[in-house]
Amino acid sequence: MQSHNQKQKTMDILVRKPTENEVANMQSKPTWGCGVSKFDWHYDSEETALVIEGEVTVDYGSKSVLISEGDYVVFPKGLSCVWKVTKPIQKHYMFK
Repeated sequence: MQSHNQKQKTMDILVRKPTENEVANMQSKPTWGCGVSKFDWHYDSEETALVIEGEVTVDYGSKSVLISEGDYVVFPKGLSCVWKVTKPIQKHYMFK
């Protein structure tokens, strides 16, 4: 029998198109970018991002998600993943 307090084994990356308010809010946040590359990453806190340009596949656990220009993304706290940047990427970001 599973306990209600048992931690969820997998965390999901949320990828969707942003609302107008989310776009306006994120445009005032700092930006980060990198060229085509592959690297490991761990999120010590939740990150919200708005992709300005580029494309990346993020692999985590047995899952993979494609993120590209115009996407609004939430990376959960505690997530370990591998970024595979296939087109140079720029994003606005905010940590909680």
